[in-house]
Amino acid sequence: QVQLVESGGGLVQPGGSLRLSCAASESIFSFNPMGWYRQAPGKQRELVASITSSGTTNYADSVKGRFTISRDNAKSTVYLQMNSLKPDDTAVYYCHGLYLARHVCWGQGTQVTVSS
Repeated sequence: QVQLVESGGGLVQPGGSLRLSCAASESIFSFNPMGWYRQAPGKQRELVASITSSGTTNYADSVKGRFTISRDNAKSTVYLQMNSLKPDDTAVYYCHGLYLARHVCWGQGTQVTVSS
């Protein structure tokens, strides 16, 4: 069974940083694209950032210049480096991947809370 497992969430003060990791149970070349979504209470799930197998990235306007998505092919892991965090970034963050061009896969989610 194909799995995406997130880690790295937690509580951080405004202005702080966190790095999320998403480990795939298979080679991440099987997933294209991969990305991070988030869902805050009472809001719809939204795309935060995505990355293709060729390394092309895409970001939501709200995180441009603060978040960076990257991938380590050898470790089958995708990362989301989040800097200058704001309270509005508080949400459950989900890893997403399109497996073999047809199957949508989601991780279980990891909570990120930005609060003083």
